[in-house]
Amino acid sequence: MTETSAPARRPTIRDIAVAAGVSRGTVSRVLNGGHWVSPEAREAVEEAIRASGYTANHAARSLATGRANSLAFLLTEPQHLLFDDPTFALLLRGAAAALAQRRMTLVLLVAGTPEERATIEHYVRAGHVDGVMLISSHEADPLLGSLLGAGIPTVCCGIPLGHQHDTPFVSVDEIGSARTMTRHLLDRGHERIAMIAGPQDTPGGRYRLDGFREEMGGRFRPELVVEGDYGMESGAAAMARLLATGERIDAVFAASDLMASGAIQTLRAAGMRVPDDIAVAGFDDSGLAATHEPPLTTMRQPWQRISEEMVGMLLEAIAGRPTTPLTLGTELVVRESA
Repeated sequence: MTETSAPARRPTIRDIAVAAGVSRGTVSRVLNGGHWVSPEAREAVEEAIRASGYTANHAARSLATGRANSLAFLLTEPQHLLFDDPTFALLLRGAAAALAQRRMTLVLLVAGTPEERATIEHYVRAGHVDGVMLISSHEADPLLGSLLGAGIPTVCCGIPLGHQHDTPFVSVDEIGSARTMTRHLLDRGHERIAMIAGPQDTPGGRYRLDGFREEMGGRFRPELVVEGDYGMESGAAAMARLLATGERIDAVFAASDLMASGAIQTLRAAGMRVPDDIAVAGFDDSGLAATHEPPLTTMRQPWQRISEEMVGMLLEAIAGRPTTPLTLGTELVVRESA
């Protein structure tokens, strides 16, 4: 008969504290996000954790703190857009990386239908996540109001129309960015510029059109504005509608790179060359623009910083500390299409 050795004892927070030369409270703060911990102490604790193979008992910690130690990445769009629109993947990757540094979990939730919204609202209210990053919001969607009414910490990506005064958000300067792109097209000698705008119940749709209108001034032609849904097919359809007007158009400013790409498909089918016959510009610089043929002139959004700021802002809100909306700048990236 062979002897069976007793299983090795799992290291505890006390063991980690001794190995790192810090208090148990410091170890606990590192495990819960690293707030109020010096870089030196955090590094010592993390090294002790790696050396010991310590794994936190998340269930016990949740019972003790009342926290789920996870945040929701909530997309209120049809599921296919998660894969079709590269901007969502960039935000998701950035948020996941920011939370991984804090040893927290990101939960992906997609609510594109009323039934999905009801299910997700119940899930969030049940405390399965500590807070919500709302990645897309539409003005008439009641979900945001329901989350706020339930006291669930929520941070929005973009200005939440109808709730901009009671909800923290991280946004880019939509109006200023659109004005910059419009000014670029005007400075290139284009006078008759059309716009493929986004949905007017979204901040990007409404405020990018406002910026375009302001910069165009007396040149603005309402008949040369067509609305899409940010997707490629809607951009192609919008460009077809613009061509059907019979108006002479020098350039097109689309409120997303996907819509700009769709517009170029329609122009090519009509026998028109970009940029020789008509210039086309987009918005986002989410990866598609640089590899497009021709490469797209666009406004670059700081995707990683948007994600990081949203995570930090939401954690502050969860901790009960005051938050201030943040507006970030964009960058004009000039390529061959315009």
